[in-house]
Amino acid sequence: MAENITFPIIDLAPYLNPQAPGDQEKVVAQVKEACRLYGFFQVKGHGVPLSSQYALLQAIGNFFALPREEKVKLSFLNNPGRKGYEASGMTLRVGDKLPDSKEAFYIGREEPVLEPPGFHCPNVWPDMPEEQFHGPVWNYYQETGNLGRLIWEILLQGLGRDPAIMETFTTRPIVQMKMIRYPSAKATDEGQFGVGPHTDFGGVTVLLQQAGKEGLEVEYEGQWLPVPSIEDVYVINCGDMIQAWSGGLYKSAKHRVINKADSERLSCATFWHGDVDATNPLNPDDPDRSTIGQLLVKRFGSQFSLPKEVFAKA
Repeated sequence: MAENITFPIIDLAPYLNPQAPGDQEKVVAQVKEACRLYGFFQVKGHGVPLSSQYALLQAIGNFFALPREEKVKLSFLNNPGRKGYEASGMTLRVGDKLPDSKEAFYIGREEPVLEPPGFHCPNVWPDMPEEQFHGPVWNYYQETGNLGRLIWEILLQGLGRDPAIMETFTTRPIVQMKMIRYPSAKATDEGQFGVGPHTDFGGVTVLLQQAGKEGLEVEYEGQWLPVPSIEDVYVINCGDMIQAWSGGLYKSAKHRVINKADSERLSCATFWHGDVDATNPLNPDDPDRSTIGQLLVKRFGSQFSLPKEVFAKA
């Protein structure tokens, strides 16, 4: 029965530091099975220091505590690469009665100048002391970027591929990070989601949940199953692009967030996709020759300041 499902917690330590023959292969098999069945799993022994996680959550809290007028100055709507602040109520999906209650802040690779069509561009940063935001956020971004790359490596081996194939689509990858604040349950309208039901569009998602603050639910066999918020345990899931590239072996599962607590809830997702112009490296004969950049435009095009010709290609 679906209600008895608990998403597996996989220890990555034997993969990162194997102690016996077969240690890495066992982890690969566990990840493959979890992605085949659910598209979601949890990991421990991942190598991201707990101190970095604490510092990141503190930094997120510092930013979202700023006056609204200060945050709105950094609106992602003013940035061609969708970096910066998203206010509560700005995301409404087809089928949802109300917009998401969350507010968010986005960063990505730090680039010196904007490069059309906008996926590579400078980040925007709040005017805050280095140690209160930029420092811990940037450190954490790099650490979870490394973890996202590691998950890709494991996923590829689960498909029987040499992880060296990553060199063909990760020379300058799109790696985005989304810091999120969900208002308390009592500050949310009836029937309003923190984040409405959706699948992730692209590659690997590495999600940090504030420990003890429940809210994430994953759809499985028609039911919504909760994913617990456990300290030092990350939630990993596959996006639509991985499902397509794997020929459907790995699932991209629908999920949503409903903050059930009478206090705010913080989380942070790092999305590890690949190069803007990369197509499916696992199947050169794939009739869908969409690039990662084109897939991104199809999903989020209305939120990018992109030239018309970019949309025409998507």
